[in-house]
Amino acid sequence: MNGLPLVAAGAPLLFVAGLATGRLLARRAARDASDLGTPVERATFRTLHTASAAAPPLRAGLTGEAARKAVRRLRPLFGTATLGLTAEDRLLAWEGPGRHHEDAVLERVRQVLDTGRTQTFAVGCPDPDCLVRWGAAAPLTVDRRVPGVLVVLGARESAPVVRATEEVARWVSVQLELADLDRARTGLIEAEIRALRAQISPHFVYNSLAAIASFVRTDPERARDLLLEFADFARYSFRRHGEFTTLAEELRSVEQFLELVRARFGRRLEVTLRIAPEVLPVAVPFLCLQPLVENAVKHGLEESVERSRITLTAQDEGATARIVVEDDGVGMEPDRLRRILSGADTPSSGIGLRNVDERLRQVYGDEHGLVIETGVGAGMKITLRVPKYRPGVHSAPPRTAARGTGGSGRPGR
Repeated sequence: MNGLPLVAAGAPLLFVAGLATGRLLARRAARDASDLGTPVERATFRTLHTASAAAPPLRAGLTGEAARKAVRRLRPLFGTATLGLTAEDRLLAWEGPGRHHEDAVLERVRQVLDTGRTQTFAVGCPDPDCLVRWGAAAPLTVDRRVPGVLVVLGARESAPVVRATEEVARWVSVQLELADLDRARTGLIEAEIRALRAQISPHFVYNSLAAIASFVRTDPERARDLLLEFADFARYSFRRHGEFTTLAEELRSVEQFLELVRARFGRRLEVTLRIAPEVLPVAVPFLCLQPLVENAVKHGLEESVERSRITLTAQDEGATARIVVEDDGVGMEPDRLRRILSGADTPSSGIGLRNVDERLRQVYGDEHGLVIETGVGAGMKITLRVPKYRPGVHSAPPRTAARGTGGSGRPGR
């Protein structure tokens, strides 16, 4: 009982403190809002934020899932209006009321597809509660084609909404153009990988199988091990998924390639590997090292009768991994090398060099192309620097050994 007066007396103090705290929070909220700038600046920020959220789905192309995600994120730009997106005259996404007007809207969409021009139209409806009375349809234009239409529906005609519809349609068109470029780039890289595989198959496969056959009677165990190495190398080289792999996987394939080369040339080939463990997980373009090593073998052994030394080095250089393939073979005239890399001279031995150089430049930029030092009788040194982290560059899942085998792909003994 003695505590009651104290509580009663403290109540006004708590009330005053609450008011002070409320005013403080209100001032802080107002200050935080003002940090975003003027109303125009805040509207600009919201628009840019909406556009950045809608862009990733559209980079997959004009698909149903991409359209639904994009429309859901773009609709706030038009307030309470309904937003729709079509692929030609097929409705992919509809966000908002008025779906019962779909047939009438698609009729207008066909007019846009025929003319390539924005259409505005009234929407008649006997339902007095229907929120859709007017619409605008703007073409999506990609490489002079009209693959689809953006449709906005609302309660009343509005010139600003028409302009906004056209601007958003142009922005969607840009995203679809970028999606086409991504697909074209991917197709080009896949074609270049197929060219590499075509180079590998006739020359290397024949020589490898011939070398394996030479051991069948004299050393069956050696022939068996080489056949397993060949099978694992072929499985990796002709896989169908992923344009990137890890440096560890690429080096493993190179070691298998060199093991098969040793079976053919024996002690004439000396190989040194200096690999920093920290760069092994770095993602690299698929089949970017094997062509360089094959080039070193060709110029170091197949074009000379002496012993050949090949050195492969991979070092950590902070933001990049530095990879060097060096041989002491016959080398090449620098002018001829420039012609090969430019495509003016196309010997079979130069396909791999040009292929790898072009893919590196496409993925990482021109500054990451091959750096080649050579001269007649001076061997060849090829250097490539691969960024350790690059958005969009991810390696495919690593290879797994066959059931009942060890990590090398050979059955346990």
